Amino acid sequence: MVDESKDKPEGTASEKPAEPAMPAATPAEKPAAAAALPAKPAAPAGDKPAAAAPPKPPAAPKPGPVLLDNELVRRYKARFGDAIREAAEDRKQAILVVDKDKLLPIAQYTRDEEDFDLLVDLTAVDWPKRERRFDVVLNLYSVKKNERLRIKAHAGDGEKISSVSAVWPTANWLERECYDMFGIVFDGHPELKRILLPDEWQGHPLRKDYDILQQDTAWVKENLGIESGQ
Repeated sequence: MVDESKDKPEGTASEKPAEPAMPAATPAEKPAAAAALPAKPAAPAGDKPAAAAPPKPPAAPKPGPVLLDNELVRRYKARFGDAIREAAEDRKQAILVVDKDKLLPIAQYTRDEEDFDLLVDLTAVDWPKRERRFDVVLNLYSVKKNERLRIKAHAGDGEKISSVSAVWPTANWLERECYDMFGIVFDGHPELKRILLPDEWQGHPLRKDYDILQQDTAWVKENLGIESGQ
């Protein structure tokens, strides 16, 4: 017999008959995905809708000044009477509104008798629609008592108010800043002049009716010879 395997080239695999391809499934044979899932039962006709969320409680009132009548206030009123116009407390801090003409003696008493030895700040607030448009505000601190006190006095446009720089030397520059920004004149100040702006600047920028853009344009053009913003 002849060995036929010797006649085949090396590496040639023995031939196998091809398997017939399976026919593709027809659409009718594919089960629908939706049909495989159970249908969601409808809600019974008598069911009630879900209850609405309860209304939110009203927001807590914001903290603000409340009338104050404690030992401190009574001592001031016993000493200065009607010159203590109002007394309130805000965030555990006493606030006294005083007659501007009595500010200097009240300041001296506050430092010497009530031990408020540190003037933390002296500033102002502009209320242009009010008859006396300015609040002059002194924020004080007692190192001995670890206590704060705010003293305010109302001043009209053009009205002078006493300087307290002789009581608290820190007031020197703070009063100059108030004069520069608001135009408030502190009577008795040793050298009341501008501290932030040039001496020839017109007006006072922190007044609410002040046109800062117009004034800046005029000053820059007059003093620097250029248009503002160049």
